[in-house]
Amino acid sequence: MTRKFDGDTILFATHNAGKLEEMRALLAPFNITVVGAKEKGLPEPEETGTTFVENARIKAHAAAKATGLPALSDDSGIAVDALDGAPGVYTADWSETPNGRDFVMAMTKTYNLLEEKNAPEPRTCRFCCTLVLAWPDGHDEVFEGKVEGRFVWPMRGAEGHGYDPIFMPEGYDITLGEMDPAEKNRISHRADAFTKFVDACFG
Repeated sequence: MTRKFDGDTILFATHNAGKLEEMRALLAPFNITVVGAKEKGLPEPEETGTTFVENARIKAHAAAKATGLPALSDDSGIAVDALDGAPGVYTADWSETPNGRDFVMAMTKTYNLLEEKNAPEPRTCRFCCTLVLAWPDGHDEVFEGKVEGRFVWPMRGAEGHGYDPIFMPEGYDITLGEMDPAEKNRISHRADAFTKFVDACFG
């Protein structure tokens, strides 16, 4: 049986300001205070997993153990079918540079690989999200979401973050990078996982 959340504060185990703001907006109706890992001075644990679930668990349990708070973590990425699901769990890694993350570089790399493979259109892909809520006693709950779409080029839109400017969700003619944040929060992979999380832990 799923464990219900009965506190008033969740630590969101991310150093990504965009993700933190998204989660604060999503949890606002439940009067939950969302604290970021950066605010707590937590280091980013090494993500040694090979799946979204493994990496999300690593982050959630590390944060819960360090703070004594229930910790929610997100591991997400884009999986491109013509690249055999890459970058997938390594989505953030593709953006790493000595000076921080460069998602324009990462999106360009993805495009160049698709061109090298002469991948046909539509270049189908999906955003995947795994949320893990971990308690300090070691218990956790796992929720997975996704949104289907296709890779588009050139990049479009300055909204959102990460790979949003190259992802056009099914049923839309704009990218997540062009979409109003409220609409993105309604249809995104994170929203899909979040709905399952809310239904299970707050329902």
